[in-house]
Amino acid sequence: MGILKLLVLDCDGVLFDSKQANTYFYNYILERVGRPPMTPEEIEFVHMHSVNECLAYLFRDIPEKLELAKNIQKEISYSLFFDYLVMEKGLKDFLSWAKNYLYIALCTNRTTSTYPLLSHFNLTEYFDYVMSAAIIPKNDPRALLQILEHFKVKPEETLYVGDSKVDETLCKTCKVPLVAFKNKELEADYYVENFYELKELLISKFSFSKRS
Repeated sequence: MGILKLLVLDCDGVLFDSKQANTYFYNYILERVGRPPMTPEEIEFVHMHSVNECLAYLFRDIPEKLELAKNIQKEISYSLFFDYLVMEKGLKDFLSWAKNYLYIALCTNRTTSTYPLLSHFNLTEYFDYVMSAAIIPKNDPRALLQILEHFKVKPEETLYVGDSKVDETLCKTCKVPLVAFKNKELEADYYVENFYELKELLISKFSFSKRS
């Protein structure tokens, strides 16, 4: 049994099913600048990347409208789209349990919406550390390495729970074991479909002690 000290969770696609909310958010911006709604490929992209990466991608063919899109994005609050987010079943029960034994960190490509989102769903208290793309985007390994440094833990004492290729690449680079959440297509160390399975995985495969 490996010793586990730190659990790092992705936000979109793990804590929440956010695809619908992200779709409404970016399509709203596109409508404001007169661009058609996103294609299925674009929807997949915006589900995994930071807002600046998403806007650059969405306006790759009309770069002259990128600044206008960025200004619109800054003017609107993502909180307007919180009602389209669906929290994963069993999330709070899992976090309440895991908090007794592990450090819990969030690593997300969200920027300014990160803390309002956690507050809106009463999740702030469960996280010991929050790394957002406003600090370091997830396509930069320093995002995860800084979390490890903060808790003074080794990669092998950590588990990262993510659902995208961005998460897979991050974990490979940082040598942190990956739990693929609802995505069997990822190259991961473990696979789970929900937070009930994640709890079973932790109990069966790892050892940890009560936090003081």
